[in-house]
Amino acid sequence: MEEETAIVAAADADSGSYMDWPAVIAGAVMASAISLVLITFGSAIGLSLTSPFDNTGMSAVGLAIALGLWLVWVQVSSFMAGGYVTGRMRRRLHDATEHESDVRDGIHGLVVWGVGVLLGASILALTAGGAASTAATAVGGAAQAAVEKMADAAQGVNPLSRAVDTAFRTTRPDASTSVDARNEVMAIVARGIAQGDIPEADRTYLAQVIAARTDVPPDEAKARVDTMVTSAQQAAEEAKQQAKRAKRFAVIAAFVTAASLAISAAAAFWAAGMGGRHRDEGTVIPRWFDRMP
Repeated sequence: MEEETAIVAAADADSGSYMDWPAVIAGAVMASAISLVLITFGSAIGLSLTSPFDNTGMSAVGLAIALGLWLVWVQVSSFMAGGYVTGRMRRRLHDATEHESDVRDGIHGLVVWGVGVLLGASILALTAGGAASTAATAVGGAAQAAVEKMADAAQGVNPLSRAVDTAFRTTRPDASTSVDARNEVMAIVARGIAQGDIPEADRTYLAQVIAARTDVPPDEAKARVDTMVTSAQQAAEEAKQQAKRAKRFAVIAAFVTAASLAISAAAAFWAAGMGGRHRDEGTVIPRWFDRMP
């Protein structure tokens, strides 16, 4: 009777689910905690290398490279630790060969990786969804965004507003410039930059408006228009170049992130397999645990 009870108990123990969710959750928690600690430590190091003043501290390129390498290391090492914990804590079901048991350990590590990735993506979506949407919109319409930025009269200091103010400058202290005239000039210049160039007819009209408002000779008014347009075009070109650099950085960051995720998945699989082997062998890590009182 006792022998039959033992056989039934063993059968019940081996008939459960192959997925040990408590071990998976433990590994995911461990990976999240380690990544949080390492990211906090890396933030402290990064802040110590930067400076609020120009031409001091680490360059932006160097800081970006260091940040990328550090994040890759954090991701891989944290998932390795989480995978190892899961493999070590998983209850082995003695209904499979050694190879099958190793595969199951590795799959548990992959599940830890998947849980961590989904958790991280959810947190990023909740905290940075608006910023990501804004960045994507800015990159997609770089030229239009630059023109709209310059054309926004509500901005305290923007390149187009400065250029228009310079064009309407006068030597008469009591002279006043109509707000409608300034807005009209800004709209014409912004539209011309968006189209690639300002037609000669619009340039002539702008010179006439400036001459009428500032009482300057036609030649000087035309020179002011040329200066204003040149300044606005330079500002628009700088904005476009910044948008292009941001786009290149985003593309590189996306590829690096995808590659690091793939590497961390392989690392989690390998570490979980190692944890399972140490579980079966009863390996003590580290050895100095044996000398603890």
